[in-house]
Amino acid sequence: MKYINSIITSLIIGAFVFTSCSDLDEFNQNDRNISEDQLKADFQHVGSKYKPIFENIYQYSPAWSFQLQQNLNADVYSGYLTNPRPFVAGANNTTYSLVSGWNNFIWSVPYSNVMNNAHDIATLTEDEFPALHAVSLILKVTAMHRVSDVFGPIVYSNFGDLQNAGIYDSQEEAYNAFFKDLDVAEENLMNDIDGDKFTAFDLSYNGNYKNWVKLANSMRLRLAIRISKTAPEKAKLEGEKALAQSMGLMTSNEDGFFINGNLEHPLSVIDNAWGDIRMNASMESILTGYKDNRIETFFTTSTSIEGEYKGIRGGLPLLAGYDDELAQKADYVGLSSINDDIHTSTVQLMTTAEVYFLKAEAALRGWTGAGDAGENYETGIRTSFDQHGVSGATDYISDNTSTPADYVDPINSANNISAISNSTIAWNDGDSLEQKLERIITQKWIAMFPEGQEAWSEFRRTGYPKIFPVVSNQSGGTVDTDIQIRRIPFVDSEISTNPEGVSNAVSHLSGPDNGGTRLWWDKAGSNF
Repeated sequence: MKYINSIITSLIIGAFVFTSCSDLDEFNQNDRNISEDQLKADFQHVGSKYKPIFENIYQYSPAWSFQLQQNLNADVYSGYLTNPRPFVAGANNTTYSLVSGWNNFIWSVPYSNVMNNAHDIATLTEDEFPALHAVSLILKVTAMHRVSDVFGPIVYSNFGDLQNAGIYDSQEEAYNAFFKDLDVAEENLMNDIDGDKFTAFDLSYNGNYKNWVKLANSMRLRLAIRISKTAPEKAKLEGEKALAQSMGLMTSNEDGFFINGNLEHPLSVIDNAWGDIRMNASMESILTGYKDNRIETFFTTSTSIEGEYKGIRGGLPLLAGYDDELAQKADYVGLSSINDDIHTSTVQLMTTAEVYFLKAEAALRGWTGAGDAGENYETGIRTSFDQHGVSGATDYISDNTSTPADYVDPINSANNISAISNSTIAWNDGDSLEQKLERIITQKWIAMFPEGQEAWSEFRRTGYPKIFPVVSNQSGGTVDTDIQIRRIPFVDSEISTNPEGVSNAVSHLSGPDNGGTRLWWDKAGSNF
């Protein structure tokens, strides 16, 4: 976070570029540049627009942008990670004193890099190259459902429409638009299923359209499960469509959605270079309590408490006895960091294990084609263990006694807290639906690490896994400590440039524009 001054530098550079258009025009007219005809010959006029989409679903580089876009909100709110340093003297996103300047990045990165490029791709491909258009639609849905799952209403169906560009969709309207875009994408791909025009631009599946259809089906199932409490009929319709589609869902780890970039993973910089993120206490509680072998792949042992995996409670203020942020960080930074097995140049956005857990929940809800809930649950665990090259899945699956562990803060005992779940691992057909769902979501939560955005969304939707509340709630009463944060308010950049649109968007919320208001799909009460 010491690199936050880079934001200012970037804005200055942006201003310089803006005022240097004449120079760019001169450069663009230079006959030594690649011509438009040359670009079109190998589809580069289209293909060059995919890379920024892939690399900005969450932003690879600079790392501080990802830190603001996701790491200091969803990664922490999910119970995965937390910061050893109490930024802004402890008054920051992690303590619910929401920093609007940080949160602008959650909005601006996907709009600048995903929506703009997807709009250009649609203009260039929609009629002439529908399969290329299809892939951009899947990527757009993948990126923008994440944005909606942070704010609620978003600008989606009206994006690029000069007459209506500032008009937000309600979250329900946005989700309906996501499903329609997936319909178009799947139809286009199925009509050209053996095509190869995307191979040179594909950072995930080497141009294999069959895999893109599997991703579209799996994404449809994810979104259908997301709305299952608030719109059960629509959810069942879309979920069963995903389960019945002829190309199927992800079934092997090779089907998972990963972006294979050549850039350093931003978590590596934030974790290793800066020491700004560490294991969350909820992760420690669940993984150590369950004696989960995946912990060795996910995290390192503490350097300050030799041989132990130790996390940090989320939402630490600047504690009494510390003169400044860095002094407190010095005591906590020696706790468990992220293992380099996670710090690869490959970014994980959807695992096959997640899909088996989605099917397990779909089976609980009685959706046709979902199979048996228990079998899907156990296959999801095995698939996750296999993904990480970890042994012991059979014994783990049969463990009916281990439960999450109490948390002990080795630095400050005031942060100690007892485990808040007694859920075990082994599947039991005789359990209630809620008990079964807690097992499914807890294991899905483990399997999705380190993808904190999806983990936070599922925690809000279901209440599982049961993760520790923040130590310090500095929301001024807008966020209930026990219920935890539900969304991020609309950002300053939108409020200043599109006040009418934001005002209309707020009218689609179930409450005021703050962190305590539930989203459309975030329905309180029983999950069934």
